Amino acid sequence: MTLTYQRFTAVLLIYGSLFLSGIYYCLRVFWCAAARMSELELEQRTNIKFLVKPGKSGNEIREMLMQVYGDNAMKKTAVYNWVKRFSEGRESVTDEERSGWPATSRTEENIAKIRQIVRENRRLTVRSIAEQVNIDGETVRKILT
Repeated sequence: MTLTYQRFTAVLLIYGSLFLSGIYYCLRVFWCAAARMSELELEQRTNIKFLVKPGKSGNEIREMLMQVYGDNAMKKTAVYNWVKRFSEGRESVTDEERSGWPATSRTEENIAKIRQIVRENRRLTVRSIAEQVNIDGETVRKILT
């Protein structure tokens, strides 16, 4: 059997689509597992909140979660942290908003300094500008682009 160009492209298309559908399936399973994990976590937090109200201890709550969720139960320290938060009056079961790292180098003052330096000499390197302004080179690059 000789392999013609048409047969080669047909085989390539079939195996290529099978390969891509396999990747799609794996990503879908991973995404669903991550989403499910989040659902389980919120469900367990809600259960912890409910069990804290009648005065159940952290150990009792942990045992109950282990009975219901088995290997998918929250870790002991996470359970104790949530018990403490709900005991102190917290009502929300969702995570607090996080702002990330504070922007300390990309200030208006530094942006103005960099622009002035570049206006005076356009042949400077990012490294030399960073040394003059005393900030990270990556920050200088982001300001310049």
